[in-house]
Amino acid sequence: MSNNLALPADDGLLVAVASIPNERQISLRLVRILVGALLIAFVIFAFFASIDGLSTDMRVALSVFAATLIAWTVMDLPETPVALAGALALVLAGAVGEQAFFSALGSEIVVLMLAAFVIGAVLKQTGLAERCAFRMLAPFRTVQGIFWATTGAIFLTAFLVPSTSARAAILMPIFLSLSTAIGRPSVTRALALLFPSTILLSAAASLTGAGAHLVAADAIRRVSGQSVDFATWTMLSAPFALISSLIACGLILFVFLDGDDRKTLVTHGKGAANTFSNRDKTILAVVGATVALWATGSFHGIGLPIVALVGALVVASKAVSGIAFKAALKGVEWNLLLFLAATLVIGEALLVSGAAKLVVDRVMAAFQNSVAPAPWILIGFAATVSALAHIVITSRTARATVLIPALALPLAGLGVNPAAMILVVTLGSGFCQTLMVSAKPVTLFGGIEPPAFSARDLLWLSALLFIPFVALLGAFAVFVWPLLGIPL
Repeated sequence: MSNNLALPADDGLLVAVASIPNERQISLRLVRILVGALLIAFVIFAFFASIDGLSTDMRVALSVFAATLIAWTVMDLPETPVALAGALALVLAGAVGEQAFFSALGSEIVVLMLAAFVIGAVLKQTGLAERCAFRMLAPFRTVQGIFWATTGAIFLTAFLVPSTSARAAILMPIFLSLSTAIGRPSVTRALALLFPSTILLSAAASLTGAGAHLVAADAIRRVSGQSVDFATWTMLSAPFALISSLIACGLILFVFLDGDDRKTLVTHGKGAANTFSNRDKTILAVVGATVALWATGSFHGIGLPIVALVGALVVASKAVSGIAFKAALKGVEWNLLLFLAATLVIGEALLVSGAAKLVVDRVMAAFQNSVAPAPWILIGFAATVSALAHIVITSRTARATVLIPALALPLAGLGVNPAAMILVVTLGSGFCQTLMVSAKPVTLFGGIEPPAFSARDLLWLSALLFIPFVALLGAFAVFVWPLLGIPL
């Protein structure tokens, strides 16, 4: 029987029916834009006419910060154009100089990410990351073993590829191969949940795992004077990223699969038998040396961007990888780099103008005659809010840009180390898997045909993972980081 429904041959009726959802969507979007515009007008009026004690630069910085937040959330406008518009507005208003804007475009953070993207593009285009993952999974023969090994393999990719969406694209063939080899719908659903969950959670392990981490490291340096290099970030965050990834894997294994599914034997495909060529070994040696130099920066004194650029130039050459540098540049997420640079300008304006400090001082003054909450309560509150922020702000870097001055610094003013609070809100913002549109890896794995999992599956996993994630983050901030040089 055909599943197609026969409709009357009335073109006018069909056009009218088809246009109803579009008209509703357009109307809703117009309402959101109108409401957002009114809110922006209100906050600008409040900062310039109703709030005393602010300099002109402070008013401009706070107005632009609030306007970009409203544009991202209420108006649902694209993150990068909004951030660039905000940065340009700050320059035109004189809150930051033109030099600050162009310096952000060529900042160490942007250069580091650019070089890391080139290295990641080579690993993707040569298929080396995929072959490495298959080799790691080859010794494991049961579904349960494959799940734990997959979690470990995905975790390691966080140190090599600086984009969760790029990692999702690289790992998609592995998911498809495993799904086909196992041939059980329930396991396919669980695997489709495991891959994006681990990709997102494991990103916290590496300083280059997300642009938000570089924003956080820069904010920690500016606020506390404490430098957070690649090795320091790994020491602080990699254990948290690994444990949270393993918790997600365990939940998926024991909630979405039964005992028979977990014990199913797996026959690996041809990918596991692939051997490494001499070219593969050379690429791995260059990438390994690059990561090693990142991790030992405090000993040799060479900056991360310089090491990354040298590694990118070597690995993206015909002689080494067979990939031309020009071809590798096509794998760079220029949209993210521009967004990162623009958010750095906005953050710079908040700090240089004194607006961020003013917010902290006023929060402290509000609690001057009352008892401030215990530090662990503030940490728990910050972890909870930052873990929920992805529902409102879909970009990870945007969440960090908003949460650091609006949440981390004011709460730090109540008696918590700013470095610890910035780490909490940044790592907390890495929880972003509640909805299909919460993150690109979720969208990618949720959008395959036929659908591997439903929105309800995703919501259920997020609900199960939320409390352990927040509790683990709080435990690291209170008990682990003080032992590693970040006192509470």
